[in-house]
Amino acid sequence: MNSIVATRSTQWTPESLFNALQHIKLGGTTCLYTIEQCQRLVPLINEINRLKKEKNAVILAHSYVSPDIIYGVADFVGDSYELSKKAMSMDCETIVFSAVRFMAETTKILNPDKTVVIPGEMNGCSLADSITEVDVQQLRQQYPDYSFVCYINTTAAVKAECDVCVTSSNVYRIIEAIPNDKIYFLPDQLMGKNVINELHKKGISKEIKLWAGTCYVHEAYDPEMIDYIKAQYNDVQVVSHPECNESILEKSDFVGSTSQMINYVKTSSAPSYFMLTECGLTSRLQLEDPSKKFVGTCSMCKYMKDNTLYNIKEALRSPKPELIVEIDDDVRKRAVTCIDEMFRYCEK
Repeated sequence: MNSIVATRSTQWTPESLFNALQHIKLGGTTCLYTIEQCQRLVPLINEINRLKKEKNAVILAHSYVSPDIIYGVADFVGDSYELSKKAMSMDCETIVFSAVRFMAETTKILNPDKTVVIPGEMNGCSLADSITEVDVQQLRQQYPDYSFVCYINTTAAVKAECDVCVTSSNVYRIIEAIPNDKIYFLPDQLMGKNVINELHKKGISKEIKLWAGTCYVHEAYDPEMIDYIKAQYNDVQVVSHPECNESILEKSDFVGSTSQMINYVKTSSAPSYFMLTECGLTSRLQLEDPSKKFVGTCSMCKYMKDNTLYNIKEALRSPKPELIVEIDDDVRKRAVTCIDEMFRYCEK
Protein backbone atom coordinates (compact mmCIF):
# COMPACT_ATOMS: atom_id res chain seq x y z
CA MET A 1 0.00 0.00 0.00
CA ASN A 2 1.26 3.46 -0.87
CA SER A 3 0.82 5.21 2.44
CA ILE A 4 2.23 7.98 4.55
CA VAL A 5 1.97 7.41 8.27
CA ALA A 6 1.73 10.57 10.33
CA THR A 7 3.23 10.50 13.79
CA ARG A 8 0.44 11.33 16.20
CA SER A 9 2.80 13.05 18.63
CA THR A 10 4.28 15.25 15.90
CA GLN A 11 4.44 18.89 16.87
CA TRP A 12 4.89 20.92 13.75
CA THR A 13 6.53 24.31 13.57
CA PRO A 14 6.04 26.75 10.68
CA GLU A 15 9.62 26.08 9.63
CA SER A 16 9.32 22.28 9.62
CA LEU A 17 6.02 22.40 7.69
CA PHE A 18 7.47 24.82 5.15
CA ASN A 19 10.51 22.61 4.67
CA ALA A 20 8.21 19.65 4.02
CA LEU A 21 5.89 21.39 1.55
CA GLN A 22 8.09 23.89 -0.24
CA HIS A 23 8.86 21.55 -3.16
CA ILE A 24 5.25 21.50 -4.39
CA LYS A 25 5.11 23.61 -7.54
CA LEU A 26 1.87 22.69 -9.34
CA GLY A 27 -1.58 23.44 -8.02
CA GLY A 28 -1.80 27.23 -8.08
CA THR A 29 -2.31 29.04 -4.78
CA THR A 30 -4.21 26.06 -3.32
CA CYS A 31 -1.04 23.98 -3.13
CA LEU A 32 1.64 26.68 -2.93
CA TYR A 33 3.07 27.02 0.56
CA THR A 34 4.85 30.07 1.94
CA ILE A 35 6.27 30.41 5.42
CA GLU A 36 3.42 32.83 6.23
CA GLN A 37 0.82 30.28 5.17
CA CYS A 38 2.54 27.59 7.21
CA GLN A 39 2.38 29.87 10.25
CA ARG A 40 -1.41 29.96 9.86
CA LEU A 41 -1.74 26.20 9.30
CA VAL A 42 0.47 24.86 12.10
CA PRO A 43 -1.93 25.59 15.03
CA LEU A 44 -4.71 23.71 13.20
CA ILE A 45 -2.47 20.79 12.36
CA ASN A 46 -1.19 20.43 15.91
CA GLU A 47 -4.72 20.67 17.31
CA ILE A 48 -5.94 17.93 14.93
CA ASN A 49 -3.09 15.63 15.89
CA ARG A 50 -3.91 16.21 19.55
CA LEU A 51 -7.62 15.47 18.96
CA LYS A 52 -6.83 12.25 17.09
CA LYS A 53 -5.13 10.84 20.16
CA GLU A 54 -7.85 12.06 22.49
CA LYS A 55 -10.68 10.63 20.36
CA ASN A 56 -8.90 7.38 19.39
CA ALA A 57 -9.39 8.40 15.78
CA VAL A 58 -7.60 7.73 12.51
CA ILE A 59 -7.52 10.03 9.51
CA LEU A 60 -7.56 8.50 6.04
CA ALA A 61 -6.80 10.81 3.13
CA HIS A 62 -7.14 10.27 -0.58
CA SER A 63 -4.16 11.29 -2.70
CA TYR A 64 -6.26 14.05 -4.30
CA VAL A 65 -6.76 16.16 -1.15
CA SER A 66 -4.50 19.07 -0.24
CA PRO A 67 -0.86 18.40 0.75
CA ASP A 68 -1.23 20.00 4.19
CA ILE A 69 -3.80 17.31 5.02
CA ILE A 70 -1.76 14.48 3.50
CA TYR A 71 1.48 15.41 5.21
CA GLY A 72 0.29 17.19 8.33
CA VAL A 73 -2.50 15.04 9.77
CA ALA A 74 -3.24 11.92 7.68
CA ASP A 75 -2.38 8.55 9.20
CA PHE A 76 -2.71 6.74 5.87
CA VAL A 77 -2.85 8.04 2.30
CA GLY A 78 -3.87 6.13 -0.82
CA ASP A 79 -6.81 5.43 -3.11
CA SER A 80 -10.32 4.66 -1.88
CA TYR A 81 -10.06 0.89 -2.12
CA GLU A 82 -6.74 0.41 -0.37
CA LEU A 83 -7.69 2.85 2.38
CA SER A 84 -11.05 1.18 3.02
CA LYS A 85 -9.36 -2.20 3.26
CA LYS A 86 -6.63 -0.81 5.50
CA ALA A 87 -9.27 0.54 7.86
CA MET A 88 -10.44 -3.01 8.62
CA SER A 89 -7.26 -3.69 10.59
CA MET A 90 -7.16 -0.38 12.49
CA ASP A 91 -7.67 -0.29 16.24
CA CYS A 92 -9.71 2.88 16.50
CA GLU A 93 -13.19 4.10 17.33
CA THR A 94 -13.53 6.79 14.69
CA ILE A 95 -12.38 7.10 11.08
CA VAL A 96 -12.30 10.52 9.46
CA PHE A 97 -12.08 9.95 5.71
CA SER A 98 -10.79 13.06 3.97
CA ALA A 99 -12.13 12.45 0.47
CA VAL A 100 -15.68 12.23 -0.93
CA ARG A 101 -18.78 10.50 0.40
CA PHE A 102 -18.80 7.33 -1.71
CA MET A 103 -15.29 6.55 -0.43
CA ALA A 104 -16.37 7.02 3.17
CA GLU A 105 -19.34 4.76 2.46
CA THR A 106 -17.05 2.00 1.20
CA THR A 107 -15.10 2.30 4.45
CA LYS A 108 -18.34 2.05 6.46
CA ILE A 109 -19.40 -1.03 4.44
CA LEU A 110 -16.19 -2.80 5.47
CA ASN A 111 -16.09 -1.32 9.00
CA PRO A 112 -19.70 -1.32 10.26
CA ASP A 113 -18.76 -1.08 13.94
CA LYS A 114 -16.65 2.06 13.56
CA THR A 115 -17.86 5.63 13.36
CA VAL A 116 -17.01 7.00 9.91
CA VAL A 117 -17.12 10.73 9.26
CA ILE A 118 -16.66 12.65 6.01
CA PRO A 119 -15.32 16.14 6.81
CA GLY A 120 -16.09 18.11 3.62
CA GLU A 121 -19.66 19.37 3.26
CA MET A 122 -19.46 19.47 -0.55
CA ASN A 123 -18.62 15.77 -0.66
CA GLY A 124 -20.29 14.60 -3.84
CA CYS A 125 -18.71 13.18 -7.00
CA SER A 126 -19.84 13.82 -10.58
CA LEU A 127 -19.22 10.16 -11.41
CA ALA A 128 -20.78 8.47 -8.38
CA ASP A 129 -23.73 10.88 -8.39
CA SER A 130 -24.54 10.14 -12.05
CA ILE A 131 -26.47 6.96 -11.14
CA THR A 132 -28.83 5.85 -8.38
CA GLU A 133 -29.97 2.49 -7.09
CA VAL A 134 -33.34 3.06 -8.80
CA ASP A 135 -31.53 3.48 -12.11
CA VAL A 136 -29.78 0.13 -11.59
CA GLN A 137 -33.02 -1.60 -10.61
CA GLN A 138 -34.67 -0.39 -13.82
CA LEU A 139 -31.65 -1.43 -15.90
CA ARG A 140 -31.70 -4.92 -14.39
CA GLN A 141 -35.32 -5.30 -15.45
CA GLN A 142 -34.41 -4.13 -18.95
CA TYR A 143 -31.31 -6.37 -19.20
CA PRO A 144 -32.05 -9.46 -17.08
CA ASP A 145 -29.35 -11.59 -18.75
CA TYR A 146 -26.50 -9.16 -18.03
CA SER A 147 -23.94 -9.24 -15.23
CA PHE A 148 -23.85 -5.82 -13.58
CA VAL A 149 -20.37 -4.55 -12.82
CA CYS A 150 -19.95 -1.33 -10.87
CA TYR A 151 -16.85 0.78 -10.52
CA ILE A 152 -15.85 1.40 -6.91
CA ASN A 153 -16.74 5.07 -7.54
CA THR A 154 -20.39 4.39 -6.69
CA THR A 155 -22.59 4.76 -3.64
CA ALA A 156 -23.28 1.92 -1.23
CA ALA A 157 -26.86 1.73 -2.51
CA VAL A 158 -25.66 1.25 -6.11
CA LYS A 159 -23.12 -1.39 -5.07
CA ALA A 160 -25.94 -3.24 -3.31
CA GLU A 161 -27.75 -3.61 -6.66
CA CYS A 162 -24.73 -4.91 -8.60
CA ASP A 163 -23.04 -8.29 -8.96
CA VAL A 164 -19.39 -7.32 -8.59
CA CYS A 165 -17.37 -4.21 -7.84
CA VAL A 166 -14.14 -3.30 -9.64
CA THR A 167 -11.33 -0.77 -9.25
CA SER A 168 -9.28 0.96 -11.90
CA SER A 169 -6.46 -1.51 -11.22
CA ASN A 170 -8.49 -4.72 -11.65
CA VAL A 171 -11.37 -3.77 -13.98
CA TYR A 172 -9.85 -5.36 -17.11
CA ARG A 173 -9.00 -8.60 -15.34
CA ILE A 174 -12.39 -9.03 -13.65
CA ILE A 175 -14.56 -8.24 -16.67
CA GLU A 176 -12.47 -10.64 -18.73
CA ALA A 177 -12.90 -13.34 -16.06
CA ILE A 178 -16.68 -13.03 -15.65
CA PRO A 179 -18.18 -16.09 -17.40
CA ASN A 180 -21.11 -14.11 -18.79
CA ASP A 181 -20.42 -12.50 -22.18
CA LYS A 182 -23.10 -9.86 -21.49
CA ILE A 183 -21.89 -7.11 -19.18
CA TYR A 184 -23.43 -3.85 -18.03
CA PHE A 185 -20.64 -1.62 -16.74
CA LEU A 186 -21.44 1.49 -14.72
CA PRO A 187 -21.18 4.36 -14.19
CA ASP A 188 -18.00 5.47 -16.04
CA GLN A 189 -18.56 5.37 -19.80
CA LEU A 190 -14.98 6.47 -20.57
CA MET A 191 -13.47 3.67 -18.50
CA GLY A 192 -16.01 1.31 -20.05
CA LYS A 193 -14.88 2.26 -23.57
CA ASN A 194 -11.29 1.66 -22.53
CA VAL A 195 -12.26 -1.79 -21.22
CA ILE A 196 -13.94 -2.61 -24.55
CA ASN A 197 -10.81 -1.51 -26.43
CA GLU A 198 -8.52 -3.54 -24.17
CA LEU A 199 -10.59 -6.71 -24.54
CA HIS A 200 -10.70 -6.19 -28.30
CA LYS A 201 -6.89 -6.07 -28.38
CA LYS A 202 -6.89 -9.46 -26.64
CA GLY A 203 -9.39 -10.90 -29.09
CA ILE A 204 -12.07 -11.19 -26.42
CA SER A 205 -15.61 -10.50 -27.58
CA LYS A 206 -18.16 -9.44 -24.98
CA GLU A 207 -21.30 -7.38 -25.32
CA ILE A 208 -20.71 -4.48 -22.93
CA LYS A 209 -23.31 -1.79 -22.35
CA LEU A 210 -22.35 1.45 -20.63
CA TRP A 211 -23.94 4.05 -18.40
CA ALA A 212 -23.26 7.67 -19.40
CA GLY A 213 -21.38 8.82 -16.28
CA THR A 214 -18.00 10.58 -16.22
CA CYS A 215 -15.54 12.17 -13.83
CA TYR A 216 -15.59 15.84 -14.78
CA VAL A 217 -11.87 16.24 -13.98
CA HIS A 218 -10.63 13.37 -16.17
CA GLU A 219 -13.17 14.08 -18.91
CA ALA A 220 -11.70 17.56 -19.44
CA TYR A 221 -8.34 16.37 -20.82
CA ASP A 222 -7.91 16.44 -24.59
CA PRO A 223 -5.21 14.95 -26.85
CA GLU A 224 -4.08 18.39 -28.04
CA MET A 225 -2.78 19.05 -24.53
CA ILE A 226 -0.52 16.01 -24.82
CA ASP A 227 0.72 17.10 -28.25
CA TYR A 228 1.59 20.53 -26.88
CA ILE A 229 3.43 19.17 -23.84
CA LYS A 230 5.37 16.64 -25.92
CA ALA A 231 6.44 19.45 -28.26
CA GLN A 232 7.81 21.36 -25.28
CA TYR A 233 9.43 18.39 -23.52
CA ASN A 234 10.74 15.72 -25.90
CA ASP A 235 11.34 13.04 -23.26
CA VAL A 236 8.25 13.61 -21.11
CA GLN A 237 6.32 10.57 -19.90
CA VAL A 238 2.56 10.95 -20.18
CA VAL A 239 0.90 9.11 -17.29
CA SER A 240 -2.90 8.78 -17.40
CA HIS A 241 -5.80 7.41 -15.39
CA PRO A 242 -8.25 5.05 -17.16
CA GLU A 243 -11.11 7.46 -16.39
CA CYS A 244 -9.72 9.60 -19.24
CA ASN A 245 -11.00 9.54 -22.81
CA GLU A 246 -9.71 6.75 -25.06
CA SER A 247 -7.95 9.35 -27.25
CA ILE A 248 -5.88 10.30 -24.19
CA LEU A 249 -4.92 6.72 -23.43
CA GLU A 250 -3.75 6.18 -27.00
CA LYS A 251 -1.18 8.97 -26.57
CA SER A 252 -0.08 7.95 -23.06
CA ASP A 253 3.11 6.16 -22.06
CA PHE A 254 1.48 4.59 -19.02
CA VAL A 255 -2.14 4.08 -17.94
CA GLY A 256 -3.06 2.92 -14.46
CA SER A 257 -4.87 3.45 -11.20
CA THR A 258 -3.76 6.07 -8.69
CA SER A 259 -1.50 3.59 -6.91
CA GLN A 260 -0.14 2.19 -10.17
CA MET A 261 0.65 5.72 -11.38
CA ILE A 262 2.58 6.41 -8.18
CA ASN A 263 4.57 3.21 -8.48
CA TYR A 264 5.34 3.89 -12.13
CA VAL A 265 6.70 7.39 -11.48
CA LYS A 266 8.69 6.33 -8.43
CA THR A 267 10.44 3.53 -10.30
CA SER A 268 10.92 5.36 -13.60
CA SER A 269 14.04 7.31 -14.54
CA ALA A 270 12.35 9.60 -17.08
CA PRO A 271 13.40 13.27 -16.95
CA SER A 272 9.84 14.64 -16.66
CA TYR A 273 6.20 13.59 -16.26
CA PHE A 274 2.82 14.90 -17.38
CA MET A 275 0.20 13.51 -15.01
CA LEU A 276 -3.34 13.31 -16.39
CA THR A 277 -5.35 12.98 -13.21
CA GLU A 278 -6.39 15.24 -10.33
CA CYS A 279 -3.29 17.24 -9.51
CA GLY A 280 -3.31 16.30 -5.84
CA LEU A 281 -1.46 13.20 -7.00
CA THR A 282 1.25 15.35 -8.55
CA SER A 283 1.54 17.34 -5.33
CA ARG A 284 1.94 14.14 -3.37
CA LEU A 285 4.67 12.88 -5.70
CA GLN A 286 6.48 16.22 -5.54
CA LEU A 287 6.34 15.99 -1.78
CA GLU A 288 7.63 12.42 -1.61
CA ASP A 289 10.26 12.73 -4.34
CA PRO A 290 11.40 16.34 -4.96
CA SER A 291 13.93 15.10 -7.54
CA LYS A 292 11.12 14.30 -10.02
CA LYS A 293 10.10 16.99 -12.52
CA PHE A 294 6.42 17.47 -13.34
CA VAL A 295 5.14 19.62 -16.18
CA GLY A 296 1.84 20.76 -17.61
CA THR A 297 -1.40 21.98 -16.16
CA CYS A 298 -3.22 21.29 -12.92
CA SER A 299 -6.82 20.02 -12.80
CA MET A 300 -8.49 20.10 -9.40
CA CYS A 301 -11.55 18.29 -8.11
CA LYS A 302 -13.78 20.78 -6.29
CA TYR A 303 -15.16 18.00 -4.11
CA MET A 304 -11.77 16.72 -2.97
CA LYS A 305 -10.47 20.22 -2.36
CA ASP A 306 -13.48 21.01 -0.16
CA ASN A 307 -11.69 18.96 2.47
CA THR A 308 -9.86 21.41 4.72
CA LEU A 309 -7.95 21.25 7.98
CA TYR A 310 -10.71 23.26 9.64
CA ASN A 311 -13.38 20.78 8.49
CA ILE A 312 -11.28 17.89 9.78
CA LYS A 313 -10.88 19.56 13.16
CA GLU A 314 -14.65 20.06 13.42
CA ALA A 315 -15.26 16.45 12.34
CA LEU A 316 -13.12 15.32 15.27
CA ARG A 317 -14.55 17.74 17.80
CA SER A 318 -18.26 17.61 17.01
CA PRO A 319 -19.28 16.30 13.57
CA LYS A 320 -22.57 17.40 12.07
CA PRO A 321 -25.05 14.47 11.99
CA GLU A 322 -25.29 14.59 8.18
CA LEU A 323 -21.53 14.08 7.90
CA ILE A 324 -21.58 10.85 9.93
CA VAL A 325 -21.89 8.01 7.42
CA GLU A 326 -24.80 5.67 8.13
CA ILE A 327 -25.83 2.78 5.86
CA ASP A 328 -28.96 0.67 6.13
CA ASP A 329 -27.96 -2.81 7.29
CA ASP A 330 -29.64 -4.62 4.39
CA VAL A 331 -27.95 -2.28 1.88
CA ARG A 332 -24.62 -2.78 3.61
CA LYS A 333 -24.85 -6.58 3.52
CA ARG A 334 -25.69 -6.63 -0.19
CA ALA A 335 -22.91 -4.13 -0.91
CA VAL A 336 -20.46 -6.34 1.00
CA THR A 337 -21.43 -9.25 -1.26
CA CYS A 338 -20.65 -7.10 -4.30
CA ILE A 339 -17.22 -6.18 -2.90
CA ASP A 340 -16.51 -9.76 -1.78
CA GLU A 341 -17.06 -10.89 -5.37
CA MET A 342 -14.25 -8.55 -6.38
CA PHE A 343 -11.97 -10.18 -3.81
CA ARG A 344 -12.95 -13.62 -5.11
CA TYR A 345 -12.09 -12.77 -8.70
CA CYS A 346 -8.81 -11.15 -7.68
CA GLU A 347 -7.75 -14.22 -5.71
CA LYS A 348 -8.33 -16.63 -8.61
